[in-house]
Amino acid sequence: MIADRFFSSTRGRIVADLRERGSASAADLAAVFGLSPNAIRQQLVLLERDGLVEERSVRRGPTKPTIEFSLTPAADKLFPQQYDKMLAAVLREVRELHGDDAVDAVFSGIARRASDAAKERVTATVPEARVAQLADVLREKGVRVDYSLIDGGFSLSEHNCPYADVVSEHPEVCSVIHQVIDETIGPHEQTESLATGGKECRFVISTPTLEAR
Repeated sequence: MIADRFFSSTRGRIVADLRERGSASAADLAAVFGLSPNAIRQQLVLLERDGLVEERSVRRGPTKPTIEFSLTPAADKLFPQQYDKMLAAVLREVRELHGDDAVDAVFSGIARRASDAAKERVTATVPEARVAQLADVLREKGVRVDYSLIDGGFSLSEHNCPYADVVSEHPEVCSVIHQVIDETIGPHEQTESLATGGKECRFVISTPTLEAR
């Protein structure tokens, strides 16, 4: 699983250690993992970039303040939560009691509210700025996301999904992000999915689509 691969990496082990101890300096972590402080700092820079750790200045005595690192709320989503199993069970019950239309109605409402909220934030007129604003909205929801310029448009990539294991049984889950993208950016194509074994959920939006909005 993706989570297993992450936690077997140095960055993943740093995240796991920070969860246990609460916070630590680069020197503290270097002592734990047998690496140099500079090597640890390089990993922490990447974790900060991904929104998984944050730093603060802490006084440990009469010496100058020490920079300590701790996890952000987004990092909690990397650990097993069991929420996906609960969601799958609830959707299964709704489907058995009320049919497929009832599940569709549930996600139609969720997607509508999510899209309305996102549209209040995605207001730029420049195409790249609109994509950047949507990426910021998704990050605030705990999604590790980035975007890149590609020939003819933009690629938006989600690197984690708490519901990936639910999608095979309940594909309606994905309707939310599709509607959010449609209504804030425009028509798009999904070229890769975590739920089907991909390394990411990748959405491609053409520049003409963005400029038309």
